[in-house]
Amino acid sequence: MKLMINHQTHYQYTDLACNSIQYIKMTPTSNLHQKVYSWDVSVRGQKCTKYDAFNNIWITSSQRQPYQQMTIMAQGIVEINHDTVYGVESLINPNLFLQPTANTLCNTEMKEFAKRHVPCLTRKYLIVLSEAILNHIPYVADQTSVLTSAIDAFQNQQGVCQDHSHVMIAMCKYLGLPARYVSGYLFVPNTSHLASHAWAEVFLENAWYCFDTSNQLFSPNSHIYVAIGRDYWDVAPIRGVRERGGVESMHSIVQVLAC
Repeated sequence: MKLMINHQTHYQYTDLACNSIQYIKMTPTSNLHQKVYSWDVSVRGQKCTKYDAFNNIWITSSQRQPYQQMTIMAQGIVEINHDTVYGVESLINPNLFLQPTANTLCNTEMKEFAKRHVPCLTRKYLIVLSEAILNHIPYVADQTSVLTSAIDAFQNQQGVCQDHSHVMIAMCKYLGLPARYVSGYLFVPNTSHLASHAWAEVFLENAWYCFDTSNQLFSPNSHIYVAIGRDYWDVAPIRGVRERGGVESMHSIVQVLAC
């Protein structure tokens, strides 16, 4: 199925901003699961494109002239394979995704939770773990941020896809299984999505498996891959620095539609 994606992020400042740099990871690539027919990222300033350590496309945009608002827009057409069972293959050593990060650590309670729900390292029990995480951390928007760690989300018992993914990754790494964070988009018929999506993937039996805890989906046949990493900070769609600008406000609009 061919999908049309339009992802706009709007920034507004209370004062003039200048000398800014944006690091943008909003570009999907073609693989066995998806074919990118067209894609463009529109942003003011000078652009430079390269690949990061995880082979994600990484755009750096620099803007020296003063401005008070900025829009970054990514749009294109991607065809996905609805028969996909496994996650996207990668040449990166899976053991890299055993590395601890600040957002994917476990406390004692989380370790006991993981051991209780995964008595044996099989996909079946990891699905049980994913279901248990969602029961423990119901999907509640606007209560967490990109600074929320897996431990914070688990203790507060609320969060969004980013938090579910961090908790799943943290527990799987504790169990000795490589686990990675995936950013992208999810297609649901007759629905336009107001936010980009994230899910976890776990390396088991020499393959990557999808664990979309927020939606309880365990194959990526409705997902578009954009970037992979150890946690949110490796795949953040937009990060940046600037001089001045006062107070920043930001909002995003994301649509994923069949075409």
